[in-house]
Amino acid sequence: MSVFSAKQHRLRDALPFWLSLAVVPLAVLAARWGGFAFMLLPVFAWWIVTFLDVLLGRNEDNPDPEASDRELFWYRLITLLWFPIQAGLIFGTIWYATRTPDLGAWEKIGLFFGIGVMSGTIGINYAHELMHQRNRFERWLGDLLLASVLYSHFRTEHLLVHHSWVGTPRDAVSARYNEGFHRFFYRVLRDCPRSAWRAEAARLSRADRRVTDPRNPFWRYGALQLAMLALALAVGGWQGLLLFVWQAFVAIWQLEVTNYIEHYGLTRKHLGDGRYERVLPRHSWNADHKATNWLLINLQRHADHHVKPDRRFPVLQTYHPDEAPQLPFGYPGMTIGAMIPPLWRRWMNPKVRAWRRLHYPEVTDWAPYNRAENPMPRNAP
Repeated sequence: MSVFSAKQHRLRDALPFWLSLAVVPLAVLAARWGGFAFMLLPVFAWWIVTFLDVLLGRNEDNPDPEASDRELFWYRLITLLWFPIQAGLIFGTIWYATRTPDLGAWEKIGLFFGIGVMSGTIGINYAHELMHQRNRFERWLGDLLLASVLYSHFRTEHLLVHHSWVGTPRDAVSARYNEGFHRFFYRVLRDCPRSAWRAEAARLSRADRRVTDPRNPFWRYGALQLAMLALALAVGGWQGLLLFVWQAFVAIWQLEVTNYIEHYGLTRKHLGDGRYERVLPRHSWNADHKATNWLLINLQRHADHHVKPDRRFPVLQTYHPDEAPQLPFGYPGMTIGAMIPPLWRRWMNPKVRAWRRLHYPEVTDWAPYNRAENPMPRNAP
């Protein structure tokens, strides 16, 4: 069913997608109270949102995909405001934590673990939305958000590699069948920065430019990340710098858990000679749980995002389970499972096998897919 009436363009109709603002008072309270108050942020992001998913159920309505940017203004506004909010929380908390005598070392580590959950769950997700848009201002906001977690290369890797080669051996963040998260996380940290550099080098080469060309975005990435590190050092000294790096690492971990969930075990069929079938809704795990989609601005409608990468989040479509496989829980609940590989395999491996039987009954040997041993796609950088 397709719905998106004119009255839904109002602020009050967009407000559920502003759920991220709930983390602002939680971060302030965590800093002020100390102790185990740092758990306020992860408990909200993982447990309370999962409970709300159970309570509120699913939203299977499809909005009108032709709604204009003007009509979607109130939905988009939260993504435009988030960088100054997040920067204020990160650097304001560094300033406070490095000056107050009320927080011990473990309390500061816990506090910035919570801040990292926030910047990974919300900040990188909003950066993902912004960097897919044509508007230069929005792309710059996305770059600033990624720099605030020291993961700027994600933009290149996501746009030039992931969307082109998802579900093939070229895409490092397509999690393999039976691959535990911890092994996946190490592999992604090792492979993605050089993969992104290689993709940019290939793009520049096609235009007869060298990697040293000013158009290489890695120069911008480096400058923005150095500026963030310098600001952390100026605000909080060496301790502030370490706390900033710690929250960035936690944010990256939170992002890569999401990447792990989104495509676990789902592969595109190899057609021979390095050719793969086109990307279809079946190559992404979907979830229609209301509260998580409010917090993550419809990221869980991931199949449609791969079908139409620049489609604004309020109008992403959902699919029948026969078209796009469905997760048993929203991303926060699945995050908890991903940390325990035996539990994850018990949840997800039967679902992957059922997906294979439904869509690819003709494939009899899945070993090359499981080990990413199929040929690299033709023309992949």
